[in-house]
Amino acid sequence: MSVPLAPSGLFDGPQHLYPVRVYFEDTDLSGVVYHANYLRWFERARSDMLRLLGIDQRAAHEAGEGAYAVSEMDLRYLRPAKLDDEVMVHSHVAELSPATCRIVQRAFRDGTLLCEARVRVAFVAPNGRPRRQPREWMAAFQTITTAPEGQDTA
Repeated sequence: MSVPLAPSGLFDGPQHLYPVRVYFEDTDLSGVVYHANYLRWFERARSDMLRLLGIDQRAAHEAGEGAYAVSEMDLRYLRPAKLDDEVMVHSHVAELSPATCRIVQRAFRDGTLLCEARVRVAFVAPNGRPRRQPREWMAAFQTITTAPEGQDTA
């Protein structure tokens, strides 16, 4: 990670890049990042990706329109991250439907893949039932949606 990024990360084409540094609080007794912390990093990266796209989740929730909920997540842990490592989370939208979005997220250290997540988020009404995403949000996602599932390469 040679170029400093803004705290919310930035877009490199359709891919959102989000920097993370491993702190002592992120590690377990062995000095390796505790597995649940990848979930936190991925959640922060997704939230900031949406924010940079102009998707205001808080306003939609407060207006009673709904919110995103994770409906599916598949994680693969490949290599450990350790104290003081600089990790870069790469996120991209791999699939978009009227009510859901599949996001692929990968955590790298110096180009080495550490962990990968395939996440499906669903837009749900306040009563918890799925509903269509706002049109403006769909349009924002379409500007960064990449290859269909199984064909993504990043």
